[in-house]
Amino acid sequence: METSPLISIGLPISLFIIMVGIGLTLTLKDFGQVTMNPKGMIVGTVAQILVMPLVAFAIALILGLGPAMAVGLVIIAACPGGTTSNLFVLLSRGHIALSILLTVSASLITIVSLPFFTNYALQMYFGEGADVSLPVGKTIAMLVVIVLLPVSIGMFIRTRMPERAKKAEGVVSIFGGIVLLVLIIALMWGARDRLLELLTQAGPAAFLLNLVGVCLGLASSRLVGLSQRESLAVAVELGIKNGTIALMVTLTLLESSEMSIPAVVYSVLMYGFGFLLILAGRRLVPAAAQ
Repeated sequence: METSPLISIGLPISLFIIMVGIGLTLTLKDFGQVTMNPKGMIVGTVAQILVMPLVAFAIALILGLGPAMAVGLVIIAACPGGTTSNLFVLLSRGHIALSILLTVSASLITIVSLPFFTNYALQMYFGEGADVSLPVGKTIAMLVVIVLLPVSIGMFIRTRMPERAKKAEGVVSIFGGIVLLVLIIALMWGARDRLLELLTQAGPAAFLLNLVGVCLGLASSRLVGLSQRESLAVAVELGIKNGTIALMVTLTLLESSEMSIPAVVYSVLMYGFGFLLILAGRRLVPAAAQ
């Protein structure tokens, strides 16, 4: 699927709006609450930013993925959570404030870490002399504009107009889900001639990445003594990724529909894992604990 104006222009604009939605859920007071007990933030952020990309490299090696598929898997693994992860944490009775802060912190660090892991993967799988690379300066500038700026705008609106922010928050979350769904359908239709082959290649890798992410989140959280609610938040953040960022990188910056396939498949599978976490959370966490 070739990059169209709808993707190259519409995707960054849509992502900007989605990130404003994340900012609408956040206040400066939230940062203070988490700094009093930072273990959840430290474990969740390190796992999202550092461990998940390393897991993707390991899966690509074990499954013998082709270069484009391997790079695409690393890109989705290096992405932070999004508004969808916050919704799943809420429904699973997890720690919603921790979830939102993990989303924001990972999104901000992603501005630097995502270009690093993407270029490392491109060099590793395509070679030093390959005619494909991610422009670091352009990528950082774009991520600042569509991550840092809109989150700040959302927080400003939340501070000045809290009631309107609360109403807009749900609308933006729904908008994010619709954008991702439309992109998935468009990409699958564009690659329909090779869809079965691509799904066969990307399906097991995306499934393993999702499974390892959720299990890693639960295990590492309990290991350091986090509560069930905090553990659920970390697990969801590691399992529910912001697929829109991955698609923006693969489609608008790298202009590769094949690299976008792991993100597409992952974005479908993650909802299944998310619903399982909701069921588990509602069985383990009493409603009064929220």
